[in-house]
Amino acid sequence: MSSGNGSASSQVTVSIDGREVSVPQGQTILAACTAAGVNTPTICWAPNLTPVNVCRVCVVELEGSRTLVPACSRPAEDGMQISTDSERVRHSRRMVLEFLGSANDVSQAAEITVWSQHYGADAERYSSALSTEADAGVAHVDDPVRIQDDLYIRAYDRCVLCYKCVEACGDDAQHTFAIAVAGRGFDARIRTEYDVELPESACVYCGNCVAVCPTGALQFRTEFDLRAVGEWRPDDQTVSRTVCSYCGVGCNLELHVQDEQIVKVTSPADHSVTSGHLCIKGRFGWQYVHAPAFEPATTDALTPDSPTPDNPTPDSMGS
Repeated sequence: MSSGNGSASSQVTVSIDGREVSVPQGQTILAACTAAGVNTPTICWAPNLTPVNVCRVCVVELEGSRTLVPACSRPAEDGMQISTDSERVRHSRRMVLEFLGSANDVSQAAEITVWSQHYGADAERYSSALSTEADAGVAHVDDPVRIQDDLYIRAYDRCVLCYKCVEACGDDAQHTFAIAVAGRGFDARIRTEYDVELPESACVYCGNCVAVCPTGALQFRTEFDLRAVGEWRPDDQTVSRTVCSYCGVGCNLELHVQDEQIVKVTSPADHSVTSGHLCIKGRFGWQYVHAPAFEPATTDALTPDSPTPDNPTPDSMGS
């Protein structure tokens, strides 16, 4: 009996929308959907993070299951019959997207916007049902943008509580545990311990939380400032991969460049060294690239009596 990768004993076969696909045992339904060429919406899932099953936008219909199941974390089992585009699935995904859009500013969440259009989600139908201004205030997150430094900003009105930042700050990457979800119900927010300011918290400013945020709730300060003046142009940006120069670990960096200026730095999620995560130097320490060039004085700027290497004066030669 073989136990190597790709052997028959280590594969499971499932049916995705009537098409049979095989994936390694232990892989998720989401992986099976990907193998079948089915594009599945996700918000709280990322390839370099542990699934936390909170957004429920990836749910699929599993034959024999009373409820819809999350594709991002449910292991694929041999013989599963899965539907990803049934009316029940579409209705559930549409409602999730509408709820998110009715309570949060998702205007900078590109993937949520695309999927909302795909499923015909209309968040306004919840807002229009509110009868008073007091109801509207409760129904929509309205927190001011927090700006404490030149690295990144926090805009909680865009936060959909996907937990990605919490996972990146915790066991999945940094092991700093500087942030967690605090509060209950509609008042739940991502907070530091005892809700202290960032400089007083355990935060080490690695920016891994910023890198995984899907909505712009955590955002590079450079991006925030450019958006504020209408100059953030992702379509005009180039992305170049290089190796971080600060130490010998070998972290790969992706330099996002606009108008010949670096505007932010990310790292590929599939890189064997970083898995998309960086330290503060790798993610934010790129400003030296744009430092003013040193221009030494030329001999043309010297007076006839000024000392030069070829014409030293007595005073410059010393006694």
